[in-house]
Amino acid sequence: MPETTAIVGADGVARCPWAVTDPLNTQYHDTEWGVPVHGEQPLFERICLESFQAGLSWLTILRKRPAFRGAFAGFEVDRVAAFTDDDVQRLLADSAIVRNRAKIEAAVGNARAVQRLRDAEGLDAMLWDYRDADPAAPRTVEEVPTRSAASESMAKDLRARGFRFVGPTSCHALMEATGIINTHLVDCHRRGISADCASSRRT
Repeated sequence: MPETTAIVGADGVARCPWAVTDPLNTQYHDTEWGVPVHGEQPLFERICLESFQAGLSWLTILRKRPAFRGAFAGFEVDRVAAFTDDDVQRLLADSAIVRNRAKIEAAVGNARAVQRLRDAEGLDAMLWDYRDADPAAPRTVEEVPTRSAASESMAKDLRARGFRFVGPTSCHALMEATGIINTHLVDCHRRGISADCASSRRT
């Protein structure tokens, strides 16, 4: 089978293939994916959404993201950490989000884990410690891994600190989405932009 490279859309712009499957994916790819994300709340939100994505398509999560933000108090760490069993029941009854008890309870537990990290380096510093593991620029989809030694280490580190639903695959996706690593294809129009953003954050 031929290898899959960047795809040029009707607008004449080359993008990673997954980005041309739906307009919402295109917007996310062009404005968010791979752009460096910093700060406790934004990173906590990404961890939660990646956890909820497990077993589902990312497009499903994107479509539900506004509902997730409403249901989870804007992913404000202290507010989610204070959720009770009543909140879990409320979320289980909310058809606008992914109603999975284990994932909901993990989000609450992960908020509490983020709070504990404040006594150490903090979530931002902990995740960005993995930024030096940037892979070689991929030319094809087949060259993009779904996990790496770095994502395995990150998952192990997070689990040791009390996080749940954070496996090597979801951590790799988190690293891609938040700009910790750059896996835009070489020919993708976002490749250089994301790399420049990441470099500016490292200095």
